Formats: sequence, structure tokens, C-alpha cells
Amino acid sequence: MVAVSSSRSPLVVRGVIRAPGDKSISHRSLIFAAMASGPTRIRDILVSADVQATAGALRAMGAEIPPLSDDFSVNGRGVASLHSPALALDCGNSGTTTRLIAGLVAGLAGCVARFEGDASLSRRPMRRIAAPLTHMGARIDFEGPEGHDGLPMRVHGMPLSAVTVVNTHASAQVKGAVMLAGLASGAGVTVQEPERSRDHSERMLKARGVQLSVSDDGVVLLPAQTLKAVDVVVPSDPSSAAFFAALAAFADEGELRLENVCLNPTRTGAFDVLRRMGVRIDVEDQRTIGGEAIGTLVVFPASLQATSIGGAEIPRCIDELPMIACVAARAVGETRITDAGELRVKESDRIRAVVDNLRLLGVDAEELPDGMRIIGSQASLAGQVVTHGDHRLAMAFGILGAVPGNRIAIDDPGCVSVSYPTFWRDLSQAIGSATESAVVEPVIASGAPPLVIAIDGPAASGKSSTAQWVAQLLNVHHVDSGAFYRAITLLALGTGVAPEQWTPDAVMAHAHRVTWRLTERSVLPLVDGIVQDEAMRDAPVTRQVSRVAQMGAVRHWVNDQVRAAGAATDIVVDGRDIGTAVFPTAALKVFLIADPWERARRRLIQRLGHRPNDAEIAEETEALVARDALDAAQSAPARDAITIDTTSVTQEEQVERIVALAKATRDRLRGR
Repeated sequence: MVAVSSSRSPLVVRGVIRAPGDKSISHRSLIFAAMASGPTRIRDILVSADVQATAGALRAMGAEIPPLSDDFSVNGRGVASLHSPALALDCGNSGTTTRLIAGLVAGLAGCVARFEGDASLSRRPMRRIAAPLTHMGARIDFEGPEGHDGLPMRVHGMPLSAVTVVNTHASAQVKGAVMLAGLASGAGVTVQEPERSRDHSERMLKARGVQLSVSDDGVVLLPAQTLKAVDVVVPSDPSSAAFFAALAAFADEGELRLENVCLNPTRTGAFDVLRRMGVRIDVEDQRTIGGEAIGTLVVFPASLQATSIGGAEIPRCIDELPMIACVAARAVGETRITDAGELRVKESDRIRAVVDNLRLLGVDAEELPDGMRIIGSQASLAGQVVTHGDHRLAMAFGILGAVPGNRIAIDDPGCVSVSYPTFWRDLSQAIGSATESAVVEPVIASGAPPLVIAIDGPAASGKSSTAQWVAQLLNVHHVDSGAFYRAITLLALGTGVAPEQWTPDAVMAHAHRVTWRLTERSVLPLVDGIVQDEAMRDAPVTRQVSRVAQMGAVRHWVNDQVRAAGAATDIVVDGRDIGTAVFPTAALKVFLIADPWERARRRLIQRLGHRPNDAEIAEETEALVARDALDAAQSAPARDAITIDTTSVTQEEQVERIVALAKATRDRLRGR
């Protein structure tokens, strides 16, 4: 759990925020690159759990998708190269992955794929895509009790017929699934909508040479078309940027610049609503790249006024409505949101969840059948927010928690990794580096950024147990970075592929299955939402974890998880290269060393539960020395680290030294 709390001094914001790449465009960039013939260069993609799920699904179907990074290329081999996956497609929490890839599979005659997801995704309705795809000629089977229309789901690709699909609700995912099915099968399709939904698919397909007729009523796709390979620069996600527009609106002083934001008119509804509520948002450096309007938004503090939102405006701001509801909690008057029943079938029932959490905090809010009513006030808000693992709720209430005087605890801060892995770090910088008015901390606001104590050292040097003890005595959270490496190694072992054949691409395909939560004392990695500490510590994982830790893509991912925790709360973090690569500006860096024989003896006592003999210690020492050689690049101390040789001191003594150093560091940083 993380508490976002603030003092009562003015909230000052300033600086530049570059939100992650747009999620919708990121998904489609990968899919269209796999369907095209030739190389597609993709830059600034969103490297998040949802997009990793799409990359993994495409790889399983034969597409050559390399590990995701800021700049990479996909060598597309055309639709004909895609085939049935050998295993079920794990979509994690990503509805976009499920619906778009299901459309692609439906259009590949003879292709069969089983779609799986986490508990949240499995509850989300898939009948809305199953109905039009079945109407085209595909076969879709739902596996579960009668009437269940979520995952698991099996899609059988068939030769498809041209159809006209009339959507009763505007949905870019349904529209995209039908168009992908038409493209894969060569069938022409028409999709009609009551209001215009997001049109990223249409814009991106047109740029790839696909002939489309687009109007406010829908889209017509002509039959028998192929995609050209076109390079992509993914703009910043306007849904993610909108949270920081709200933060700037809440502020008393300053401004925030939101760079490289996608200004597609089907996506800017939240900014229009904020303007109507009194927020000044200037647009600078506006330009068009790849058919998408892009620009820099400059947002200023505002005196917020209530408004009404409904009708055709809803599809343009559907993902931002939890954030708008939190803004309404500080506005003058009554805000009403209607015609938003779609919110009930998102990652959570966002209508009920938002209203329940607002009321828990002390806001006058009421649940409507298709929306909500919120009466704003300036009263201080306090309480624990239950996110239900929903990234939009965590970020919306995280921003509300930055308002001076509010004390809001977020139960699952790690769930933001679905769309904005660096959200807590960016929030901390926006309100912490420029001002001492607000911070993100676990218990008490202190007017300083979160404290990071980095403990490094080679394998079996006692880093984790020492860090855990130090964190307990300092009343802060402990982060074992090695646990993240172990978690993803456990998943790699579960594939049945020989470790010698593991590639960064294959290992990272499972990264979205690892999440984390802040418990009372620690940052706890979860595998498929479950604590699996015993399995993660077993010998098979221990033997292979160094192999995984050498992979650059895995190290980058682990470091992002650890940095996100360090931006959310005071932490003691242990691992390798913590003080050099992960937190080079950590307030205190400690490097533990010990004689290899002593390290081997300690590890065996921990593993066996009894005193080992010399032969056992010698064998373990040999293994540790070999691992030290593998880990040498990551296990070097930072230049400003304090080295403690633990060979001949008790753990209690080394903990006492580190705690004394940490207290002195904390007092110095906080002016005591």
C-alpha cells in the first residue's frame, strides 16, 4: 500500500512530463507491422504489461517481434506467415490484446487460438466481438459455465464473408477486431456506430495503403487488401497525460508542460472537459506525424467548476472519467456523468469503484445506472482507496492525493504498470523536485522526496536479510530486487523450454504476469496475482536466475519496477547494481562483502536448516565463485558506497551500522 499525502502549504508544480507512448497506437503498431511485408521501425512504443501481452501473442503466432525498446524493428512477413499458437495466448489484463488479436485469428482460415487472461480480464465481456465475428463466419467457443462470455475463449479462423456490422455502442476495439478479420481474410466489411469511436486503426491503415471510407457513421473496408510496412513514432498517450493536466489544475502555483501528446480529436475529450471546468490548457508546437496530430500542452492551476458530461462526448473521454470524477471532487457545484455504462465492464466496474472510493474519502458522490454524481468541496480527504487492480483508479486517486491536506492510501500502486510504469516517479518529480509542498510517502508527509537506501553486494552476502531488518527498524518498505528476477525465472521454467534456449524475447513475453504490491513492510512481487515465494527460492530457480539476470531487457524491466517503488515510498532496496545503475543518486549506498567460504556456509544454513559439513561448503563455494564471475559487471560497488565486510561481524552488528548511517542521512536530508 502507498499513501499519497501532502502538507497544507501551497502545491507548486513545474517541469516537463513526457507521458509514455500511446497504448492504442502501440498495440496497433505491433499488429500492423506483423501483418505487413517488410521491415517496420517502431520508436517510443509503450513498454507496458498490456503491450507486452500483444507482443507475446504475435510471437506465439510466428511474428518476429524483438524485445520491446525505445527503438526497434519488426520484420513483417505478411498475414500468410501467421499461424496457430502452440500454447494458449496469455493476454494478462489486456482487453485490447484479446479483442484485436481475436479478430486477426478469426480471419486466418484454419488458425485456432485459445485466449486466457487474469481474473479481471476473464470477467470482461467478449460477446461484443464474438457476435460480429461469428456473423462473418468465424467460430468462437466460450469455456466456462453457461452464459459466461469472458475468457477462456477459443477462436477458430474460417473463410469469412463480407458483412455490415451495426454497433449499438461506439467501440474502437470491436471496430478494430472486425477490420482485422476482414483484412486477414480478404473480406470487405462495413462497421456502423452511433458515435464516432477512436480512429487510430483507420488512420494507421490508410498510411499503410489500405483503402477505407471513413465517416461519422462508421467505416467501410474494401476487400482483398494488403498492408505496406510504414515506420512508426508513437506519440504520448493523451489518457496518461490527462492525469498530469489534472495535477496542474489542482495546483496553487506553477505550470506543467506535457510534451509530444497525441491530439487525435477522438482522444481529446478529457482536455475539452477540463477546459469547460475552468482549466487553461495551451497548445504549442502542434504538428502531424503519421496521420496523427501531436503537440505540447501547457496546463495551469484553475478554479474548478462543476460540469455535465454525456452523450457523444463519452467515447472521447471514457478512459479518463475516473480522473474527471476526482477533479469534480474539488470543483464548485455538482458534476454529473451519464451515458457511461461502458465503465462497468472495464478493468473494474469503474462506476461503482470510483463512487465507493470517493464516498470512503468523504466526498458526496452517488452511483447512477450509467454514471455518477459528484458534489465538490474543499474539505480534506482521507482514507484507503481500493483499486481492484485497476491502473486508472490508482492514478486518478494518486493525483487527488497530491492535493494539500489530503491523505489517500493506494492499496495497489504497482498496477499502474499496465499503462504507465513510471507514473509514481513522474508524480514525485512533478510535485517533489520543484517544491516541498507535497510528497508521495507511506505514512507522514515530511517535505522531502522519498528516501532510498541502496544495499549492494555479491550473491549470498546477506543483502536481502540485512535490508529487510534495516527496513523494519527504520519503519520503511523493503524491496528485494532479486525477487523480480526470480519471479520471471520461475515463469520461464514453467514454459518447459530448456534454459539454454531461452532468449530475452521469450523470457520477457511473461513479464506482464509479474506485478507488485506494497504490504505493510515490503514491496511484494506477485506471479499471476499470487505470492509464490517458496517456488521462487527453490533450487531450479536459483540455478537459472543468473542466466536471466544477464539479459539486458530483463534488467531494464526489473529496474523499472524497483524505481517505481522507490518513487512511491521510502525504501531499503537490495540487489546488484542498485547504487550504480538503478538508484545512482540514492541518499545512502552500502556495499556488503564477505569471504566466499563464509557466504557459502550462510547460504547452506539458510537452505538446509542445519550446519553443513566442509564438503558441502566447498561445493557451494565453487558455485558462488562461478556466479560471482557471471555477476561481476553488476556487483561492483558505487564510488560513493560505504563498504562493510561482514565476514567476521554478526548480522546484528552490520544492521546496527547501517541503521545508524541511515538515520543520520535521513536527518540530514530533512533538516533535523
